[in-house]
Amino acid sequence: MGYYKAIVSDRIVDIFEAAGVNKPDISVLSDRFLIEVKGLKQKNLAFEALKKLLNDEIRVTMKKNIVTGKSFMEMLDKTIKRYTNRNIEAAEAIEELIQLAKKFKEEQEKGKELGLNEAEVAFYDALAENESAVEVLGNEMLRDIALELVGMIRKSVRIDWTMRESIQAELRLKIKKILRRHGYPPDKQKRATELVLQQAHLVAEDWAEKK
Repeated sequence: MGYYKAIVSDRIVDIFEAAGVNKPDISVLSDRFLIEVKGLKQKNLAFEALKKLLNDEIRVTMKKNIVTGKSFMEMLDKTIKRYTNRNIEAAEAIEELIQLAKKFKEEQEKGKELGLNEAEVAFYDALAENESAVEVLGNEMLRDIALELVGMIRKSVRIDWTMRESIQAELRLKIKKILRRHGYPPDKQKRATELVLQQAHLVAEDWAEKK
């Protein structure tokens, strides 16, 4: 028999076994599953359960992709606050979370469309966070810059690089040079450089250990 999980009194408990909802594939949040959630009568519990699933998935993403993770967490928090403050009813809050889940799934598919792996997409997102850069350079150019940055950072990172200011300064300089060479909007280069560095912090230890 299927079941659905939600947070109640700080515990994860099975709450929709009687409703016959299949156990969710949390990593997918399928359309069928979201439709089932939307149709449940216990709206408050359904909201708490869906909030829990999304929160867990987004937190996993934040450990790999700083821009996308932060963006989706902000959207999730916005809906939670609106519901908590009673600006929206449970049914409307569930609908917002369902739309967020669908958008989250679409975001996860972006790498396939761009021909980028998970790590490469994260650096692409750091560059594309600035909408004007997307308008000026286009997705293909940002993709090429992301690939160049990934290649450079893989060669540059060391196990202890986050502890050494000299290595970080050198890496920051290399990032700026790549951005300038490709015509990244000058007024946005500082922000993009810092985002790329923050993203490098997330993946550097793993990359250094694999050298």
